[in-house]
Amino acid sequence: MDEGRPIFVQIAEQIENSIIDGSLAEESQVPSTNELAAFHRINPATAAKGINQLVDDGILYKKRGIGMFVSSGARAKLRLRRREQFSDQFLRPLLAEAHKLGLSVAEVKDMIDGWESSR
Repeated sequence: MDEGRPIFVQIAEQIENSIIDGSLAEESQVPSTNELAAFHRINPATAAKGINQLVDDGILYKKRGIGMFVSSGARAKLRLRRREQFSDQFLRPLLAEAHKLGLSVAEVKDMIDGWESSR
């Protein structure tokens, strides 16, 4: 766990990451709040807050008496949201810095292509 961010946010992100990477398939059951709490040694209410955030976002849904499940379309929804975040967090600052340095978009693309080919 990252000390700098709320634990419930980290729980939600871990579940999101599992959905995005396919280890939690759509319509599959997610760990219960008690399982998450025991695994991470946190209060079950904290785990529930992370789960409820995903329910509010339409990523998970509850089957009464059974547990929480991944919603159909959750992976695509998360990927779209993460792509938008990627643009805001990485591309905008990258292009702003490139502009300060007098680099064109084409030059930045060439740099990325060069980096990719060196890997």
